[in-house]
Amino acid sequence: MQPGSVILVDKPASMTSFGVVARIRRILTEELQSKEGKGAAGFAGAPHVEGKPLVVPQKRKRLKVGHTGTLDPFATGLMVVLTGKQTKNAEKYSKLDKTYEAEIRLGQTSTTGDPEGGITAVSGTVPTKKQVEQTLSSFVGHIEQTPPVFSAIKVDGQRAYKLARAGKTPEIPKRTVNIYSIELTGYTYPVVKFTTHVSSGTYIRSLAEDIGRALGTGAYTTALRRTRVGEFSIEGAQKLIDLGIKD
Repeated sequence: MQPGSVILVDKPASMTSFGVVARIRRILTEELQSKEGKGAAGFAGAPHVEGKPLVVPQKRKRLKVGHTGTLDPFATGLMVVLTGKQTKNAEKYSKLDKTYEAEIRLGQTSTTGDPEGGITAVSGTVPTKKQVEQTLSSFVGHIEQTPPVFSAIKVDGQRAYKLARAGKTPEIPKRTVNIYSIELTGYTYPVVKFTTHVSSGTYIRSLAEDIGRALGTGAYTTALRRTRVGEFSIEGAQKLIDLGIKD
């Protein structure tokens, strides 16, 4: 890894996007300090004590590292991580379209839209495969979507998920997103699997809830994997262990 680069990471489940960034920053900082040396000893004219060069600790540099799109802790897949001067391009990368492989469960809803929330049974209705296909296709195009309450969206200067955890119900305005395509890849009730190509800002958890609402069954996302961001593909991503990160 080099400062000032774009790093493609295959995020594992049960880790936050912030956690990925923090670990990469730590590794880069350690590598930089190793190259520069731990102190200023050894240069001409360096102070000596009892005939030995005095090590002068250098100020720890804080490298700039950021990501271009949050992945929920339960989700896996492609994260585009920027370091150094590349962080100035974060907005450009964050506006790119994305592709996801999703798995949703019908018949129930979740307070967070994913497996980490409180689960409530809604309906025992079993839609046919044709009904599922028709419902999925009805979401292709520009649609209005309300982001999840448990999301990183800011409401009055605070993250929505922090307000939700404090027992508040933040009002999140609807937004228009574009579902370029959505393809059913598997259906064995109550599990629906699909691949979707969407515009930046689309929440798959909200899409899943809307699909469940349209089917009259309720639904929440049980698994999610991001496979593409713009022209960046998961095939070009590295796992954290490949970057020297073991935890």
